Amino acid sequence: MKRFNIRVYGLWIESGEVLLGTETVQGNEILKFPGGGLEFGEGTIDCLKREWIEELNCPIEVLSHFYTTDFFQPSAFDDSQVISIYYEVRPTVSPQLPVFNGREHFFKRTINEDLMKDVSLPIDKVVTKLLLNRIAK
Repeated sequence: MKRFNIRVYGLWIESGEVLLGTETVQGNEILKFPGGGLEFGEGTIDCLKREWIEELNCPIEVLSHFYTTDFFQPSAFDDSQVISIYYEVRPTVSPQLPVFNGREHFFKRTINEDLMKDVSLPIDKVVTKLLLNRIAK
């Protein structure tokens, strides 16, 4: 039976920068937006708030929906289809950056073409392109 892997991410955008994190997954270091996997019985916003507390010890306010995957994306890590949901967020208490929680490192990066090359996940590349288009306007 095929299954879905639903991921929820927060975009903290401020002064032309966005918060990103590095994480090692199956021996590979990836650069991604903060967030993670939806747990059974959980809503997407509750998932995102939980992930930000777990990863950054940072409560957030969810401002608006930004993007949901609108194409087929197979997982690089297992036999599932990935669906990612992105929200714009704002911390209710600003974290002292950079943050290192023992397995992930979080820091701000300028939203530019270099970021487009550096983010690791295919859906994050789509989101970065949307961010670039937004700041170009």
